[in-house]
Amino acid sequence: MNTARDLIIYYFSGTGNSKQVALWWAEAALKKGIAARVVDITTVTNPNSLEINSDSLMLIVSPTHGFNYPPVTIRFIRRLPRGKNLVVLANTRAGLKIGRFITPGLSGITFMLSAILLLSKGYKLGGLISFDMPSNWLSIHPALSAESANYIFHSMQQKVQRYADKLFDGKSVFLALRDLIQDLLISPVAIGYYLAGRFFLAKSFYASNACTSCGLCEKNCPLHAIKKSRKRPYWTFRCESCMKCMNSCPQEAIQTTHGLWVLLFGLTFLIMGLLQPVLADYYRTFAGKLALFTLILLALVAILYPIQYVLIKNRRINAAITYMSLTFYKFWGRYRCK
Repeated sequence: MNTARDLIIYYFSGTGNSKQVALWWAEAALKKGIAARVVDITTVTNPNSLEINSDSLMLIVSPTHGFNYPPVTIRFIRRLPRGKNLVVLANTRAGLKIGRFITPGLSGITFMLSAILLLSKGYKLGGLISFDMPSNWLSIHPALSAESANYIFHSMQQKVQRYADKLFDGKSVFLALRDLIQDLLISPVAIGYYLAGRFFLAKSFYASNACTSCGLCEKNCPLHAIKKSRKRPYWTFRCESCMKCMNSCPQEAIQTTHGLWVLLFGLTFLIMGLLQPVLADYYRTFAGKLALFTLILLALVAILYPIQYVLIKNRRINAAITYMSLTFYKFWGRYRCK
């Protein structure tokens, strides 16, 4: 592998973790006297028309959603023009701090699928690297403390510098291969998330009574997944749960519908029980049960989310739903990337 002469970094980011990693790489390149360019892939309307210098080292940085790159990143890679550039794939995973130890996330099929797409286009792989940035998935857990987030930030910045020096000196860095066994084990979950899970989570957001209809969530959504109807934001199935809207809302008005989750799962199990005598064949295998459960759950999401959207226009109903949202309570917090 030859020494890098210039670097082009393509990134996708929601709350800013992957963007920060991209900027750290650019800073590391400049320290080595290597020209660096940072590009947000959501601003690239037609990746196939990109003109990339054949001598440029390419770096693609994106978060991992459901143990895979989000569809926006996969589409970008799939639509890249053919080339012979050396490409480094990097991802940000959900890092947590326990004592002085940063728990590693899982990449799943993130690198496997993207590497196949790139190799099929003629590109060469120079590295696969994961960065366990502070977890921002507030639908599932409270925000990390500022102290924990800063500790992780400092550790990951050092990691970028350490491996950037190796890459810029012409060495390969396939650090992510150390996690290959656990990534293979979790890969079925990644496929399930891509086919169904992300659509369920797309309908997990709503605006509480604190919403001032400022429109920032709609304007700043990197995937244009939020539309406004009657002065209230509405999340479409395009949402990838990047958490940017929730973590950047100035009023902290965007919440997760944990109460609706309980209702959805309860109704799904109830309907499955009622259908069991009729669809007994589907209950003979785990795959059949899982497929039926998923279909019923997504159908209920498609029906109940619009109903909830209408109901929350009533302030009392909105307040009742908000009290069932864990994200409403102060102890849950919000995540702010540096």
